[in-house]
Amino acid sequence: MSDHLQPETLALHTGIHRSQFNEHSEAMYLTSSFVFDSAAQAAARFSGNEAGNIYSRFTNPTVTAFEERLAVLEGAEMCIATSSGMSAILACVMGLLSSGDHIVASQSLFGATVNLFNTILKRFQVETTFVSATDTSAWQAAIRPDTKLFFLETPSNPLTEISDIAALARIAKQRGILLAVDNCFCTPILQKPLELGADIVIHSATKYLDGQGRILGGAVLGNRELLMDGGIYGFLRTAGPTMSAFNAWVVLKGLETLKIRMQAHAENALKMAQWLEAQPKVQRVYYPGLTSHPQYKLAKQQQTTGGGIVTFEVKGGREAAWRVIDCARLISITANLGDAKSTLTHPATTTHARISQEARDVAGISEGMLRIAVGLESVKDLQDDLAHGLSD
Repeated sequence: MSDHLQPETLALHTGIHRSQFNEHSEAMYLTSSFVFDSAAQAAARFSGNEAGNIYSRFTNPTVTAFEERLAVLEGAEMCIATSSGMSAILACVMGLLSSGDHIVASQSLFGATVNLFNTILKRFQVETTFVSATDTSAWQAAIRPDTKLFFLETPSNPLTEISDIAALARIAKQRGILLAVDNCFCTPILQKPLELGADIVIHSATKYLDGQGRILGGAVLGNRELLMDGGIYGFLRTAGPTMSAFNAWVVLKGLETLKIRMQAHAENALKMAQWLEAQPKVQRVYYPGLTSHPQYKLAKQQQTTGGGIVTFEVKGGREAAWRVIDCARLISITANLGDAKSTLTHPATTTHARISQEARDVAGISEGMLRIAVGLESVKDLQDDLAHGLSD
């Protein structure tokens, strides 16, 4: 596939390997294993001396097609597909780190990620220091001799804080530390962390990559040496939190429309954010596309748009926030995001409910905070739906 093709073309044509039937749409290979021509070929495949499919836990043509397509879009040498976004993060840290290693992570992470670092990894003597997503000096100060990984998501969930990827990449490289960026909110259409100096990109394919809330999936991307020799592929092959062929096929079809969907999500989100800023019962709006956002200029530099997530605080705390949710009739009350249908959630009692109150306070997650993942409906209809709960 030519390097000169545009993203929307690559998203349609990369990873197509037609079978003897010469199908136009990508084939779905629903098989647990693959047959060898001989005992010698089986031995060669298992030893790695011959390329080819072996067992769908770690080799499947449909999954490979998804990996090739996403890798091209992110500008990565290699992609490894996983069963979910959280399994992508797990594969990254289990593949790259050992007992006694140290992580510096943003304090503004998805709640399940915080729990993974704070509880599960801690049991294996991998420690994490959480710092401000936006204060690069705090990352520098948190480095220890045993620090092996910087981990962040930008924009953050749910406050849409923007971390300076290029600045953190420079700090990390000076100290021989790997930088991993969760690119779930932006996708490669709006942001390319590898071009800004990151070593690893993480995705929850469940979100925008699928785009219609149908499946679970994840991905880890980077250079081939890091993913293969660094241990990530080995962990996936052995432990097995890999993507199924069916889910890979669904996300392959989702990637075909990724660019036009992300542009539409961002256009709707900006209109929604501007409207929310004008509502008397809204205390504050967090959206990188607004000039009022603290990192607006940085967002303009490293993202092409503000993305599709708008977070806002309503006056009156939890009671007022829940009223907005309960009055909604069109917007789905669910914690998922990246769907064509708009979704609304109360982070303090859902996505970040399992982290401590102290951690929520540090991350700025208040009881009056709501996160809307703006979908592809009419913005006016969405605004009318929210207006019910924001009225007197």
